[in-house]
Amino acid sequence: MPLPANLIQFLASVHPYDSLSEGDLNALGAVCEARDFAPGDLAFAVGDTVADLFIIAEGEVEITDETGVQLSILGPRNSFGERALLRGDAASRTATVTAQSRMIVMPAATLFELIEGQPAVARFFDRRRPTRADRKDLTTLPVDQLMTRNPVTCTPQTTIREAAAMMHEAHISSICVTSPDGLEGIVTVRDMTGRVVAQGADINGPIRDVMTRTQLTLGPKALVTDVLHLMVERGIGHIPIVDGADLLGIVTQTDLTRAQAMSSADLVGRVAKADEAATMARATAEIPQLLVQLVEAGNRHEVITRLITDIADTATRRLLALAEAELGAPPVPYLWLACGSQGRQEQTGVSDQDNCLILSDDVTDADMPYFAALAKYVSDGLDTCGYFYCPGDMMATNPRWCQPLQVWRDYFKGWIAKPDPEAQMLASVMFDLRPIGGDQTLFADLQKKTLKQASKNSIFTAHMISNSLKHQPPLGLLRGLATIRSGEHRNQLDLKHAGVVPVVDLGRIYTLQGRLTQVNTRARLEAAMAAGVLSSSGGADLLDAYDLIAVTRLEHQAAQIKAGEKPGNYLDPSQLSDFERSHLRDAFVVVKTMQSAVGSGKGAIG
Repeated sequence: MPLPANLIQFLASVHPYDSLSEGDLNALGAVCEARDFAPGDLAFAVGDTVADLFIIAEGEVEITDETGVQLSILGPRNSFGERALLRGDAASRTATVTAQSRMIVMPAATLFELIEGQPAVARFFDRRRPTRADRKDLTTLPVDQLMTRNPVTCTPQTTIREAAAMMHEAHISSICVTSPDGLEGIVTVRDMTGRVVAQGADINGPIRDVMTRTQLTLGPKALVTDVLHLMVERGIGHIPIVDGADLLGIVTQTDLTRAQAMSSADLVGRVAKADEAATMARATAEIPQLLVQLVEAGNRHEVITRLITDIADTATRRLLALAEAELGAPPVPYLWLACGSQGRQEQTGVSDQDNCLILSDDVTDADMPYFAALAKYVSDGLDTCGYFYCPGDMMATNPRWCQPLQVWRDYFKGWIAKPDPEAQMLASVMFDLRPIGGDQTLFADLQKKTLKQASKNSIFTAHMISNSLKHQPPLGLLRGLATIRSGEHRNQLDLKHAGVVPVVDLGRIYTLQGRLTQVNTRARLEAAMAAGVLSSSGGADLLDAYDLIAVTRLEHQAAQIKAGEKPGNYLDPSQLSDFERSHLRDAFVVVKTMQSAVGSGKGAIG
């Protein structure tokens, strides 16, 4: 019996069927069936042959895995059954109706016909991330992806001396001369040498006397090939990028060379050889552009964040070496550790610093000023490099986090024995510790014993689980996307605290339950699956959800950087397509379901 008109209208509001024409929708309604289900009815069970796709119009359905662990609760506008249909396998899940429901039942043959003939439907059911063209060919890049934005400028009346000082202070080889009417000209180091030094120009005269009145500019969508051709043809090394009268940036031969050679290894090498924090900062300032290139090249999110974190690790170790060179050899062995996103090797385009010091138990009160100075030197240097001070003062400069090994043992022992809110928070942070520089033997035994003590204390584990559930995915009552309601980020999604952090928290819980030593979130989930702490089906879904959320966050940051903005974690979902919003919502539903399983005490053990 064909679908009634109200269900066809309902179907027209559900993605991807909202892309179908009225005729196609009516044809679809003629072959689909409306079916009512009572609480307790099974749509299918593990091992069944699935013959139809189910689209929920009213009601609720619980999806469980082969062990009975809940994987998701689906409501109106959600569908299920496609996994088995698309794989051609028997059902690996059980779908149980939990509230009076009405569903649209679509025959498998009809679904396959839609996938074959409707691109929007095909894209929706292809859960793979779209492959990206490799953007490593420099010559095909638009210049706005590598130009130096907001170049240093001066007015035509600026003196030659003042302009030269500005160039020297900014470590640049050219300065753009602008007026309210737009770009007037450009002065390069070669101009200063030839027109000022060689020809004896008055250094107190206006810069307009020695500038090149440039007519050689390009627009932001010109290709790097255009820049190369113009540089070779005219024998120049600097080309301003303009949009009408607006100066957007400048491309230099140095920019081209750096972009061609830019890699995490290049930045690591420059940081490792730096003789001061300010020199390191010039390298770390290029991290945002590196992030853009890594995202554009289609690298996996865990690879991108690992490469970016490697730069922070190198900066930390180099600052430790410079500190020792200035302060002298340490009086006792020490170990510098990172926690937070650096500890998990998950840094993106914006990050603060979270770190601590574990000292040998041989340390004396007389030795502590040395380590206070060491911590200040390194933390100040990291701040100079763009890793801003931790708002919560979770840094080695805080005496509380610069202590002998025995004190650290007592810290963890106390947090586990009396898991009050502060203890839960601190334990969560400190379970992400990763050694960066120093004597690593100070940490190995501490980590092993702490995991053992914590996992054996059911009260502490329960409190950790409760604390982990404070970060909730942004879902509304009907499991649609729920944006922030007020304030600076109104109508946006927080892709950090409501996106990746809930998965980070889950990974930490699985690590505790399995006494696993991994710190990186994705590695934790994979290790939990291998150890049987996390079921294979639940783990696979959670990994897919985490990948989608993390990639969405990185792509958003890359887009902000390309637009000349600071990278952040807040995204307006209206910027996404229906396809992207639908899958992002599905990912949040998976995370929410896994939180519910852990919170109910069932866990996700298979």
